[in-house]
Amino acid sequence: MGLQPLIVRIAAAKMNQVFGWQRSGADGKAAGYRMQSRLGVKILAALSAPALGALPTPIWVLLLLVASLLAAPPAGASPKSEQPIPAATLTLMQSRDTAPDAPILMRAFKKESEIEVWKRNHSGRYVLLKSFPICRWSGKLGPKVAQGDRQSPEGFYSVGPRQMNPNSAYYLSFDTGFPNAYDKAHGASGSALMVHGTCSSAGCYAMTDKGVAEIFALAREALRGGQNAFQFQAYPFKMTAQNMARYRADSNIGFWRQLKEGFDRFEATGEELGVGVVNGRYVFAPSSDPANEALAVARRTREQERVASFIGLGSAAVRTVYSDGGQNPYFTALLRKGADLGMVSRPETLAYAGIDEVLTPARGVCARKGGCPDIVLRGPDASKAADAQKPANPPAPRVVFSAGRVIAIRTTEPVTLMPILLCYKLSLPTPPQTIIAGAMPILPDAWF
Repeated sequence: MGLQPLIVRIAAAKMNQVFGWQRSGADGKAAGYRMQSRLGVKILAALSAPALGALPTPIWVLLLLVASLLAAPPAGASPKSEQPIPAATLTLMQSRDTAPDAPILMRAFKKESEIEVWKRNHSGRYVLLKSFPICRWSGKLGPKVAQGDRQSPEGFYSVGPRQMNPNSAYYLSFDTGFPNAYDKAHGASGSALMVHGTCSSAGCYAMTDKGVAEIFALAREALRGGQNAFQFQAYPFKMTAQNMARYRADSNIGFWRQLKEGFDRFEATGEELGVGVVNGRYVFAPSSDPANEALAVARRTREQERVASFIGLGSAAVRTVYSDGGQNPYFTALLRKGADLGMVSRPETLAYAGIDEVLTPARGVCARKGGCPDIVLRGPDASKAADAQKPANPPAPRVVFSAGRVIAIRTTEPVTLMPILLCYKLSLPTPPQTIIAGAMPILPDAWF
């Protein structure tokens, strides 16, 4: 190849790099970088040929410098941000009838310490792809209110390409979009609340480097596939009817009922929520599909009845307290074994994470061993259902008396750095090693 054609192709590569980004998003820019790098390598090879060796030294040196610059990675490039989606996850996508470039949606749950990744399948419905354990979140259950309160956000957020950070100080990250319109309407302050790597949080959701790498790759491919922004839904806990009954006396219950409406609508329709804020409250657009809208309305009515039934059956009212956030038991078990999770923020507070303060003791059916029945029935059938669902050997809750109040401690509470006085007991199974060595699999419900 002659010198002039090489120069022409170099110019073409540079134009593709600059204008390709505007035309095709990240794919265009990446293609330009790859083309540019290949040309740089070709020039370096050509410079060793006798024909170019006869060039004047200044010109030859100049070409050598240009070729070296082209062959090198571009400034600001972050190879970690281009890691492929693991093969196991691609296989999982096929089984869910979806694809890497299909739209994505995420849901975070503080109490359960997990982030769910959903993908839209070919029928247009979002399906659960997999769940990722959260290594660390901070604060307590409830929305973020002010800068510096260490609260991880709750609510409905939108994440676009500009919020993706391939050069994060915490490996990889994306900004959740806090504050949204609801947060601003209530005077909330704060910024840069991220989903990122490592295991350290000050208002963020920390997933470890390995966990965030796969989450980042899934989001990256969806955005490159044409999705303008993906929805990030953050909840205090799984918004079941039984949980809503249990937390009915919490000061945040009014806010959580708004989140519950969105949670139920998504569960019923499998559609991304159309979220707005009117008079300081979340409102949700009806589905464009009348059949789906009927499902949403029916579920909302049914869930309201279930909450009332749980309360009528005698569900306890509790408030779950945290010293400073929580951690998924999977990572707690790893820490006990001496695993290196990177920087872990305030590990001493994990000993006092997720303690239920009983505000109103359970009564009636719900006071029996095994608690409230999972299926809410009315009348005598409720008692029969409770008797049928009692485990053979139910774990007895352990109780700590402190400052005149009774705190029931679950036997499955994380144990990292737990003081001997409280005698926490961990009975969760240890996940298989493939979670560390390979792609993050879906975690069984038993781990949450």
